[in-house]
Amino acid sequence: MTALTLSTAAAPGLRADAIVIGVAKGAKGPVVAPGAEAVDKAYDGRLAGVLETLGASGGEGEVTKLPAPSGFKAPLVLAVGLGPVPEKDAEYGTEALRKAAGVAARALAGSKKAAFALPLGDAADAGAIGEGALLGAYSFDAYKDNGKDAKAKNGKAPLAEVALLGGKPRDKAYKAAVERAVAVSEELNRARDLVNTPPNDLTPESFAAIAQAAAKEHGIKVQVLDEKALVKGGYGGILGVGAGSAAGPRLVKLSYTSSKAKKHLALVGKGITYDSGGISLKPAGHNETMKCDMSGAASVFAAVVAAARLGLEVNVTGWLALAENMPSGSATRPGDVLRMYSGKTVEVLNTDAEGRLVLADALWAASQEKPDAIVDVATLTGAMVLALGNRTFGIMGNDDAFRAALVEAAEEVGEPAWPMPLPEHLRKGMDSPTADIANMGERMGGGLVAGLFLREFVGEGITWAHLDIAGPAFNEGGPFGYTPKGGTGTAVRTLVRLAELTAAGDLG
Repeated sequence: MTALTLSTAAAPGLRADAIVIGVAKGAKGPVVAPGAEAVDKAYDGRLAGVLETLGASGGEGEVTKLPAPSGFKAPLVLAVGLGPVPEKDAEYGTEALRKAAGVAARALAGSKKAAFALPLGDAADAGAIGEGALLGAYSFDAYKDNGKDAKAKNGKAPLAEVALLGGKPRDKAYKAAVERAVAVSEELNRARDLVNTPPNDLTPESFAAIAQAAAKEHGIKVQVLDEKALVKGGYGGILGVGAGSAAGPRLVKLSYTSSKAKKHLALVGKGITYDSGGISLKPAGHNETMKCDMSGAASVFAAVVAAARLGLEVNVTGWLALAENMPSGSATRPGDVLRMYSGKTVEVLNTDAEGRLVLADALWAASQEKPDAIVDVATLTGAMVLALGNRTFGIMGNDDAFRAALVEAAEEVGEPAWPMPLPEHLRKGMDSPTADIANMGERMGGGLVAGLFLREFVGEGITWAHLDIAGPAFNEGGPFGYTPKGGTGTAVRTLVRLAELTAAGDLG
């Protein structure tokens, strides 16, 4: 993990491999952003002109490298685009800083130390820059020949250290912001590692073991229900999905408690460690990335550990519903009826609509503890990707105010989200002549139908929201901002922010 420090050193005298500065897009050309005054002065105030000559515009994500001026101990200046210059009297937004830091950190792979001289107005800016740098420096190399040396990207190791220039090491707010950035980023990157791990190594059993180890390290109570316990408890949804696999299912409960907590938040994550579609087999071309179908459970796991590391004054319980969905002679068939943990029966019309089945059992289990709110997270439907694209997740719920608060929390931390409805007329499409409900309904609005199905398994009177992260959970394109190719760890920061707001009493 990249180290993060606050530094009061002046840019010219700091020993580093590079000085990172910001450049914005102005009406008449690039504009040097605050924080780079010492660098600009060393160029006799002509740094903007030099950057423009080199082709820089200040556009978001743009990287321009140039030799450091005479007298600097660092040999390189890296200018990263921040996007448009803020309007008069406005400051650069934290998300713009986060993205720029991520781009710079990725561009400096192979470097030992970089000094970030980006606009740093307050502790929130320091946290955003630190978080962006730590997330942008991420790489997954465990299965490469050079993985033992922690190398990545053409044999280059991730940037080893980031020093935030203009930081205040003795200021409590700055120190807290950096500590938060480290805790959240490390746990988010842990979630990315899990998503990127091949399914032959990440089974429900091994995922549960990883959760147990982390829980022990951070003082979190953990309970793992194996196949025998699931059968005894009547968890028909989880068992039905895992029935076709040689790797048995698990339900993991992680409980972080605070002696000062006044609220209890339950998080439920879909953890399909590989999704073949089961008997309703996925067509060719749709299988290759299905190791990512446990992204919801990874995000919930990471959020609970982050809450523990931050010592948040709220009780947070995470439920990881883990199974592998495979076709075999013992697999659940279309037409089978499962008796869920809640006692309801479900007619399985499509075994590729399996996520809602494991979530249903976990949602009912979470409901038995009567938490103040439940949030589930899942790569649930392709319909949500069609609706919102690859970078935005949908949020549904049974409480409009709570849903709005989640959307606001997601926007605050830089995770694009959009409120989605739960139209009552779509519920009728899941009526079954055989069971209490079917796991499929109308094809159009399939993401909303899935949300309506989940709502059936939330305890009466409990505030609930559903995050469908099918689009942004796995990035099949090139890296951008602080987001890498592969597992993204989406929703971790939204869940942590939700826990913080709940602890502060800001959600009612």
